[in-house]
Amino acid sequence: MVTTAKTLAKNLERMRSIALALPEATEELTWGTDVNFRVRKKIFAFPGQGGSLMVKADRDELPALLADPRFRPAPYLARGGWVVMELASAPDWAEVEELIHTSYCLIAPKTLAAQVTSG
Repeated sequence: MVTTAKTLAKNLERMRSIALALPEATEELTWGTDVNFRVRKKIFAFPGQGGSLMVKADRDELPALLADPRFRPAPYLARGGWVVMELASAPDWAEVEELIHTSYCLIAPKTLAAQVTSG
């Protein structure tokens, strides 16, 4: 299925709203065109152009994620537990939100991560 530019833009905007709602989260544009979300200058998610999402995964969840055909090891970052999720035409936004939150909590300082996990 071909993903339209409008769909990609909507996906990116949705991921942006999830990521930037987290404590001290910021958005940066690096390498000219790559959007990434950071907490205290450390990257916790790469939303790409809206067709995929690269995040750091919980080590215990990695086998299950990589068994799912939507996921693959992230280029250059797989050793650190990063994965890429290909977003379908109708992504499960609760799952996307959980992945972004997990990645944030793995990257953020404990005091900020506690604000997310405790509600």
